[in-house]
Amino acid sequence: MKRAVSVLAATVVAAVLAPAAASAANVQIGVTTTPLISPTCPANAQKTKCTIILEQMTALETLRDGIVDPDTIKQSGVISSFTLGLASDTLITPTIYAAKNQEYGGPPEAQITALIPTGTAAHPSYRVAAESNVVKLHSEFGKVAEFPLVTPLPVVRGEVLALTVPTWAPVLSFELDTTKFAYAQSRIGTKTTIKTSSGTQQVSSCSTASSTNLAQIVVGELSGYGCTYAGARIEYSALEITTPTGFNGETRKRVVVG
Repeated sequence: MKRAVSVLAATVVAAVLAPAAASAANVQIGVTTTPLISPTCPANAQKTKCTIILEQMTALETLRDGIVDPDTIKQSGVISSFTLGLASDTLITPTIYAAKNQEYGGPPEAQITALIPTGTAAHPSYRVAAESNVVKLHSEFGKVAEFPLVTPLPVVRGEVLALTVPTWAPVLSFELDTTKFAYAQSRIGTKTTIKTSSGTQQVSSCSTASSTNLAQIVVGELSGYGCTYAGARIEYSALEITTPTGFNGETRKRVVVG
């Protein structure tokens, strides 16, 4: 049903873009040789070490199958749907589900975010250009599920598609090849003090839970991306309908607003 709705959405958008729609194309953003999967927990990383959950964060892949910045928009257009690989209920038990809902302010949900790069290679930062509608995830646990967008999301060449999680979502795969996979979160790496059995210890804030919600959920919001995680990936991709000849800013506005 979801795929059928997605195809219908693509048809409606293509019709709006007429008469130049013949030059439009469907492009998969963030798709490489490794297919999306439902995240699993490696045998040596059980319970609290099974870090498959992304919590109150916006995140983007910086390396996938050795491809740098795989979620960069190459040609302007609109995003009609996005796809997530979600862990199963065998990992997210009812007890864990209830605890995460309580800790992070609600049930699992996500949205796709278009970001404008504003920083440098040494100090990356991104500003929110546009956000999709938020979708609920629990009913799709254990699947690679496609979520059609109620309103197509406009994207411009050079922007980057990220995944925003206002609450929490089990979308991370880890213990992968560190030379081929990495992703970054919307936080700045600093030193922080944590309590240990022998006293206190200075560690990177990138390896500790944030005390605040760092998800970029407001258009225009700027954030640094100083925390990168090698050997891990976010299980997401998106479907773009590229801009046909003659498609301009006013046309895009009509498509987005309806």
